[in-house]
Amino acid sequence: MQPIQMVDLKQQYLKIKTEIDNGILSVLDRTQFINGNDVQQFADNLAAYLGVKHVIPCANGTDALQIALMALGLKPGDEVITPSFTFIATTEVIALLQLTPVFVEVDPQTFCIDPESLRKVITNKTKAIVPVHMFGLTAPMEEILAIAKEHNLLVIEDNAQAIGADYYFNDGAFKKAGTLGTIGTTSFFPSKNLGAYGDGGAIFTNDDDLATSIKMITNHGQSKRYYHDVVGCNSRLDTIQAAILNTKLKHLDEYILARKKVADFYDQAFANHKKITIPFRASYCSHVFHQYTLVINESVDPSGYRSKLIEYLGQQGIPAMIYYPVPGHKQIMFQQFNVSENKMPVTDWLTERVISLPIHTEMDEEQLNYITSKVLEFINQ
Repeated sequence: MQPIQMVDLKQQYLKIKTEIDNGILSVLDRTQFINGNDVQQFADNLAAYLGVKHVIPCANGTDALQIALMALGLKPGDEVITPSFTFIATTEVIALLQLTPVFVEVDPQTFCIDPESLRKVITNKTKAIVPVHMFGLTAPMEEILAIAKEHNLLVIEDNAQAIGADYYFNDGAFKKAGTLGTIGTTSFFPSKNLGAYGDGGAIFTNDDDLATSIKMITNHGQSKRYYHDVVGCNSRLDTIQAAILNTKLKHLDEYILARKKVADFYDQAFANHKKITIPFRASYCSHVFHQYTLVINESVDPSGYRSKLIEYLGQQGIPAMIYYPVPGHKQIMFQQFNVSENKMPVTDWLTERVISLPIHTEMDEEQLNYITSKVLEFINQ
């Protein structure tokens, strides 16, 4: 049996090695390392895949979020609502731009923004919402968009974990995650469903004026070379990463299918077990399983029980991760906003109970049988 990893990038690379190597060598041959043709080609191909008008590549997913907020003309002190249960990048950029992060509860089943909790924190200072499509499942965007429209709010989708997911509206229409709000953002960190071999990110929008602003901001605020109209930054996807992503984009749907098969195997093994809850499958979207995350149902010392499970799995050669052990409202960096006073029982409950198992495109049945047997061996004690 191959060693078990959370993500096996080596085996994935070996399957498409010739395509990847040819793409990299073509860049080396042309020596267009910055803003080479592959960058625009990738942007066009990703836009076609997503069904969105504009894709603007950038250096990483955190930059994508920051640039999206910069392009919207928000002012210091404006409130931006986002879940506390997310990676720090989502909320870090809000504070970095001197905006005010307002943390909101998530749904305990979906791990995404709870619309009812969202309604309760909107004030006259609220200007934007940043829903996070967590672990590969999209937030309930139809309801979020309705709330945003009602209160004249902007919506920036953090789609770092759900690229390729479909969202289905009540009228039967559907769109890709990341193309539903005012702006969508994503990350191409190597472990993502569509991952580069280094850092990378992108911003999506159907708004022509916003696309123009975003392009300027990513390139030092330039409208043309040496003419700087706005304060910007230097954030670009290099040509080698674009060539790699162009190749991997062709395989994204098969990668998603492979992840779903792994998730189905786990689901069948763990279904109806009293001590754990398997990931929720929402009817309004397709789950692309960036992570496969269980919830520990142990009522007495759940984090202690989880720690023992992780330790046991580690002894068996099985990695497991906790995303995210410290939510935003408990991070020291945000205490200036008095967020520690927020009562967020659902978020606190989840941070004590979630555990993610290995999931990637190269997992085989032997590995899955081994992992599930060891998890069941522990929880059936």
